[in-house]
Amino acid sequence: MASAVTFSLGAKILCLTLCLLSLCCSAFTPLDYSNALEKSILFFEGQRSGKLPDNQRLSWRGNSGLSDGSSYHVDLVGGYYDAGDNVKFGLPMAFTTTLLAWSVIEFGDSMHSQIDNAKAAVRWSTDYLLKAATATPGTLYVQVADPNMDHRCWERPEDMDTPRNVYKVSTQNPGSDVAAETAAALAAASIVFKDSDSSYSAKLLHTAMKVFDFADKYRGSYSDSLGSVVCPFYCSYSGYHDELLWGASWIHRASQNSSYLAYIKSNGHTLGAEDDDYSFSWDDKRPGTKVLLSKSFLEKNDEEFQLYKLHSDNYICSLIPGTSTFQAQNTPGGLIYKASESNLQYVTSASLLLLTYAKYLRLNGGVATCGSSKVTAETLISEAKKQVDYILGDNPAKMSYMVGFGDKFPQHVHHRGSSLPSVHQHPDRLGCNDGFQYLNSGSPNPNVLVGAVVGGPDSKDNFADDRNNYQQSEPATYINAPFVGALAFLSAQKG
Repeated sequence: MASAVTFSLGAKILCLTLCLLSLCCSAFTPLDYSNALEKSILFFEGQRSGKLPDNQRLSWRGNSGLSDGSSYHVDLVGGYYDAGDNVKFGLPMAFTTTLLAWSVIEFGDSMHSQIDNAKAAVRWSTDYLLKAATATPGTLYVQVADPNMDHRCWERPEDMDTPRNVYKVSTQNPGSDVAAETAAALAAASIVFKDSDSSYSAKLLHTAMKVFDFADKYRGSYSDSLGSVVCPFYCSYSGYHDELLWGASWIHRASQNSSYLAYIKSNGHTLGAEDDDYSFSWDDKRPGTKVLLSKSFLEKNDEEFQLYKLHSDNYICSLIPGTSTFQAQNTPGGLIYKASESNLQYVTSASLLLLTYAKYLRLNGGVATCGSSKVTAETLISEAKKQVDYILGDNPAKMSYMVGFGDKFPQHVHHRGSSLPSVHQHPDRLGCNDGFQYLNSGSPNPNVLVGAVVGGPDSKDNFADDRNNYQQSEPATYINAPFVGALAFLSAQKG
């Protein structure tokens, strides 16, 4: 019996020692996070469509899509390609913009030398979204290019000759989901520019309100209106109720207009206020809305917003191992695992919500209630840091899933522009089928898409660095956008 007690005591001491070591010996320093932050923002320059500015830093890219919209007599030049193809999808672009803006709103004070680059990344999108929202009355342009045609080719954006069809939602063919997300993006961005460019900020907010009214008055899902050009690529599986509540919440935060507060209070129950959902993504905004609105309860103790605090706790607690309400699936290495395709989008969005909620709790002396236990802001920060560190290389594979960060990172990224010779190095045109030799090549991508976070490893922490394995090797703007905020927060923490 004595030996068993001795072993038990020894095990406890070993466990305590390891825990202390993990707390004091972080895998990354504030300087590492600052480096990753800079790269995470730089990535967006690789996704730019349109005429590139003189201060373009990813110099292997060139101008592209300069006639987008012209055949429909509208100017739709600019914006971002969503991932590794050459399509401009409105729903993920708007969501990317909302989360990029939210990152700046909550953690911009920690971005220091990168704040202007972060704002430029937001503005590249909002300039496009403004054109898409104001070109034609009663219409929102939501996509440029037919993905079914685009995906038959492996072309640089500078060379593309696939049809640049334009798709829209209107009063007759509604799209409340994409319209309300666009309203959220414009409203959130208006906060970003409120102090530095008040006239631009006012224009963003005014347009957000008009687009939201359109979304709310003419209800319907854009998936039903546009069919196979958005499905299965960015089908609105969750419907449009979540975007309406999300959009109203952002306009209320940006404007403090009481009519949007009244809208939230009177429509919240029918738009999903009492629904729990455990994935925050370009499709489903419910967890993000809960956290965003919980701020009002925590700051003002407004009883009508207590519901959002309760459901924020439900989401947050589902991510915290050891609580009675923990329900996330984690890989053996500790990574949150939601889906086999582009899983890191759920990890970066969860990290942003963990840190934003931690900020709200800290400022107001609050805690998250997880069953019978209380969880502090520090616990939320610790969990978010584990997820961020895993992405940056503290994982079983000892591999960074951010391109260009660390010694070992993905070399065969599923991305047309990165995998094909730069237009500056190979000025002769590479046609639709000419690029497939590069897609199928075993050579590393010739152009480093610095800062890109790829889809990530599987449920067993395995990663195939294979250009054809788009589920794991394709980057996306909406993976990076929330990561910007998480990295900004961590870069400001004392080592």
